[in-house]
Amino acid sequence: MKSGKLMTCVAIAAIAAMNVTSYATASGNAFNSAEKQQIETVVHDYLLKNPDVVVQSLQLFQEKQMNQARETIQKTQTNSPKFANALFHEGKDPMAGNANGKITVVEFFDYQCSHCIDMAPILQDLIKNNPNVKIVFKEFPIRGPISDYAAKVALAANEQGKYAAFHDALMLLAAKQQPLTQDAVLGVAKNVGLDMDKVKAALASDAIKQQLKANYKLAQDLQLMGTPAFFVAKSDVTPNAPSSAIIFVPGQLTKDQLEQVINKVSQ
Repeated sequence: MKSGKLMTCVAIAAIAAMNVTSYATASGNAFNSAEKQQIETVVHDYLLKNPDVVVQSLQLFQEKQMNQARETIQKTQTNSPKFANALFHEGKDPMAGNANGKITVVEFFDYQCSHCIDMAPILQDLIKNNPNVKIVFKEFPIRGPISDYAAKVALAANEQGKYAAFHDALMLLAAKQQPLTQDAVLGVAKNVGLDMDKVKAALASDAIKQQLKANYKLAQDLQLMGTPAFFVAKSDVTPNAPSSAIIFVPGQLTKDQLEQVINKVSQ
């Protein structure tokens, strides 16, 4: 038996033994150390002789997780139109591409998310080759203090009209350097010509804190499970639109997959 499976069996045996012990304690019939050892040995030996039990349990657990994920995705898809304004028409959000494009792609992302980093050149290529598309960026820093710091500097760049330059440069750096550091983020800010005094002020800005807080709240309302997460719709979508008007895609996309989603929305 492979060591991984053996360790799984041992772990499950230990859990089973602890559950039996807990029951005995609760009922007032506590086992002594010899009896506990005997129970653990019996469970352990049984699982070693019947590894299919472990496999079946893991399969059932994975199936349950997949079903829960499908249900969450379906709920998000169904409920997204009522958040159309917050998703597609929030004036403070950074954007790129054609401001008057007929199709809008909204991305929730984190600068330390490897899949988001992989998506960056795909989105840049989309902007260059499809003049009918607008990209809305939802800063969603869920990977710790540096992600939060980077998001705040990015929104400071947006206030100075240099969001795209900062965003692309930081994504390029993030592809080479992980984890990011505050010095690295500030270095990118300086390199793209940001006013660093204004950046410093923005880091303490209540407006930027509230914008990030609103993004978190929106992500919570949409039951987002991670980054990246995409919402694609016609740019004039409204809260009264049918659920099919907005396509929700959790996770990374290839260039072809993204184009297929955009084509579907365009019809």
